[in-house]
Amino acid sequence: MEKEIQLKMLPEQAKDFDFIHRKLVDLSGFSESEIQFKWKKRSVDARKKEIQILGTFIVSNQPISINSSQPLHLKNVKSSPAIVIIGSGPAGIFAALRAIELGLKPIVFERGKDVRSRRRDLARLNKEMIVNPESNYCFGEGGAGTYSDGKLYTRSKKRGDVEKVLNWFVQFGASSDITIDAHPHIGTNKLPAIITAMRDAIVHAGGEVHFNAKLTDILIDKSSIKGVQINDKDIVNCTQIILATGHSARDIFYLLHKKGIEIQAKPFAIGVRIEHDQSLIDHIQYHGRLNDDYLPPAAYSLVEQVENKGVFSFCMCPGGIVAPCATEQEEVVTNGWSPSKRNNPYANSGIVVSVSPEDISSNNEDPFSCLNFQKKIERNAWEMAGKTQQVPAQRLTDFMQGKKSVDLPKTSYQPGVVSVDLTELFPDFITVRLQKAFKEFGKKMNGFVTSDAVLMAPESRTSSPVSIPRDKESFQHVQIKGLYPCGEGAGYAGGIVSAAIDGMKCVEKIADILLNER
Repeated sequence: MEKEIQLKMLPEQAKDFDFIHRKLVDLSGFSESEIQFKWKKRSVDARKKEIQILGTFIVSNQPISINSSQPLHLKNVKSSPAIVIIGSGPAGIFAALRAIELGLKPIVFERGKDVRSRRRDLARLNKEMIVNPESNYCFGEGGAGTYSDGKLYTRSKKRGDVEKVLNWFVQFGASSDITIDAHPHIGTNKLPAIITAMRDAIVHAGGEVHFNAKLTDILIDKSSIKGVQINDKDIVNCTQIILATGHSARDIFYLLHKKGIEIQAKPFAIGVRIEHDQSLIDHIQYHGRLNDDYLPPAAYSLVEQVENKGVFSFCMCPGGIVAPCATEQEEVVTNGWSPSKRNNPYANSGIVVSVSPEDISSNNEDPFSCLNFQKKIERNAWEMAGKTQQVPAQRLTDFMQGKKSVDLPKTSYQPGVVSVDLTELFPDFITVRLQKAFKEFGKKMNGFVTSDAVLMAPESRTSSPVSIPRDKESFQHVQIKGLYPCGEGAGYAGGIVSAAIDGMKCVEKIADILLNER
């Protein structure tokens, strides 16, 4: 007989097996000798001065299975009906795994490199400030998530099977803690090996994964998919394409538009990435107590409505690093990531303002209005910081006062920072909302507004500024049969887990067609 029991514990108690065992015996009615238990969920409650760990446990007097969901069983699909998947980010990889599970052969084309080769290009970007437009923090095996943190928190539980996604990550090498923690996180240092294991499994089962293989054309006949062109020369015939190219594949948007395939301008968000000392965030969030063996580095989540626009924290990285995430040489883009232990001395987060197409253009028919706005700010940032991958930066208090910083503290951003007045980078409707929001954030987190906090800009790749419309039932493009816009790049996901779920759902729609034709 299984029971679900919740406990509120001090951080020290949450790591004391004997304490938990005794409490669960008292509450369950099972004897000490027969009781079995496992964690189901775990979170930190730091709202009051006495910090507590909230734990949910599965308790039984019988053996308890470790995972409630079924593991991934891969079939041999070498001779099975094939589907083409463009992109090997979380949407593409999980689409490929789900395809094999359903008996379909995935053929994955990735414009970038495998994770190991990709690492060299990232090192060159950080040290020499040279951007490889096909291999960077956004493009390459695993997509943007591989080298930009690996946070698995999602609010998209209604969209699909979150538990399946987490358990598949565990099956390929992630810590089982991700199935328990309220805000699961794998870590940039561990994700590459997991992604490699997933790719090996796909290939072993008879699927195909091709790197340095860029989609350059989509072949269409009578509004139906007939194939794809790779690298301007190789033609692959197919009837079903999952387009999972991510939020930064601008060439795909241009390609679709050129071919008369409908795309639309989409709301997104843009702003800055703020960096504090992690010890300060710990002090604020833990009421003077620093993180230790019993508490993780503290995080925060902030949101404020300012003049009818949302201003909010995005991709908060405790113990993290700010990274250069440009996909072209003549632009500057920031993002953040954390290693699995989150043990770097800084905390960073995007602080962004919601932007709608009507905020920046009177032409409601222009699908590139938001994209062009995004590109302009990234280009201007590159010019303001000296036309390198150094980043425009400013002390938080100076930004709020509208003055250039005389000097800047040390930061985690490896290419380097250049002091600028960021109020000159953004239009007033962004600047004013950021300034007002920071003032309110300082009231919510006493000590957050400090001259030692550094703003780096822009934080501009929060989501795609373009959406690719699809039918709600079939998931196919509203005009093109067999084309499945998928994941963040199409506007149907907002992170690793939601993108993975969307990839799996697209495959399930395709399976209904291909497997029923046999």
